[in-house]
Amino acid sequence: MSEPLLSVRGVETYYGNIIALKGVDLDVHKGEIVTLIGANGAGKSTLMMTIFGNPRARRGRIVYAGHDITRMPTHEIALLRIAQSPEGRRIFPRMTVMENLQMGAAIDGFAHVEEDLDKVFALFPRLKERIAQRGGTLSGGEQQMLAIARALMSRPQMLLLDEPSLGLAPLVVKGIFDAIRDLNEKEGLTVFLVEQNAFHALKLAHRGYVMVNGVITMTGTGKELLESPEVRAAYLEGGHH
Repeated sequence: MSEPLLSVRGVETYYGNIIALKGVDLDVHKGEIVTLIGANGAGKSTLMMTIFGNPRARRGRIVYAGHDITRMPTHEIALLRIAQSPEGRRIFPRMTVMENLQMGAAIDGFAHVEEDLDKVFALFPRLKERIAQRGGTLSGGEQQMLAIARALMSRPQMLLLDEPSLGLAPLVVKGIFDAIRDLNEKEGLTVFLVEQNAFHALKLAHRGYVMVNGVITMTGTGKELLESPEVRAAYLEGGHH
């Protein structure tokens, strides 16, 4: 198989003296949707943030598109066509939808703003209706759409999505997961998805990893993990509506 687009090897991350990631190995290949599932506090978001250099990995290596990004400053990592939509829908609440999207386009030097706006509005028509509205006045689902759309405006080769379904109604979640599938199938976008909603995430993903207390405990195709008795018992029982 070709070199992975993202390769994480032996990564250890600490918060003070507390070890949050205990030697994590993980690969994402070009054109894949890979999901990382696990309980709250398992270290999933920490891994996502460590890839982006904040916090830094104390040990191990992170390589993206042939670049060793383990020690690279966050703003330099962002220039390598990797975009992050962090947990908690971090948009600019006082800026309009349009201004938020323009902030995303700044990384690409505003080279393709019009074309990319058309794309994100086709993906999330609701944002077009809200174009002059301030980010902070949008619903939770609309803010999540905006966070993803803003990340897409930088024309990433790979999108890191942290808990996109958190706190959203099931119908809204379905719309967001459909949009991610669309981007992957039509644009070939590579997606690394951290998600507590294991059922949706594994249905969407080509491959998945399970994290427990900062350690990867299982890996397989989305289908294999969906059918695994351990995964079903821990993450899917009663939760897959």
